[in-house]
Amino acid sequence: MKRSDLYTLGAIVVILLPFFIFPSFLESYRDINSKFPYLASFVKFAILATFGESLGLRIRSGRYWQKGFGLIPRAIVWGFLGISIKMAFVIFGEGGPMIVKTLGVAFPTTVPSDVLRQPGFSWLKLLSAFSVGLTLNIFFAPVFMTCHRITDMHIQTTGGTIKGFFTPVPVREYITNMEWPVFWDFVLKKTIPFFWIPAQTLNFMLPEEYRILVAAIYSIILGILMSVASTMQLKRL
Repeated sequence: MKRSDLYTLGAIVVILLPFFIFPSFLESYRDINSKFPYLASFVKFAILATFGESLGLRIRSGRYWQKGFGLIPRAIVWGFLGISIKMAFVIFGEGGPMIVKTLGVAFPTTVPSDVLRQPGFSWLKLLSAFSVGLTLNIFFAPVFMTCHRITDMHIQTTGGTIKGFFTPVPVREYITNMEWPVFWDFVLKKTIPFFWIPAQTLNFMLPEEYRILVAAIYSIILGILMSVASTMQLKRL
């Protein structure tokens, strides 16, 4: 373990420890997420998902940061992607169970998604949570991941600078040069069915107050996976 790993671990402990020691920290965190959900999502993903990409860089290169990595541009991208994820959670969190209802499944609640807010386990709750994970990852995740890959290529091409990041994005060029076999074989065909659908199903089985924490953990994993996918593409070029 390198010294940078110890510093990183220490920083994580310092940030998380107050939430376990002082209940008011957790209550304040929940209150902010409730009152400012999209701003909170921006900040959360800007920090945690970017940290996930830094972990991916650490895994493949031994460093958390290097010249051209584009820490700030990546944080900006992840912040706005975090807002889109929050929107998708609202849309599919309500729409998934509604789809199940239109298939003829009876719900004990007027609003089908309310079953996800009920305590305990039930097969109807599991089916509803699965409907959210399935629709979220079939209809939203591929577009989301494509957009992220395009912005990732733009950050790499412009040297990771803030000035370069705000230059026009040649979307057609990036789409043409994107390594689609890697994107299909790894990102879509493997991570979505074997990780993201089960992961989001589990997330929507949990009480709402815990989904915030789980989503934060997932954002770190997402950053690592997308960083690994980017590395796989570069090796094929």
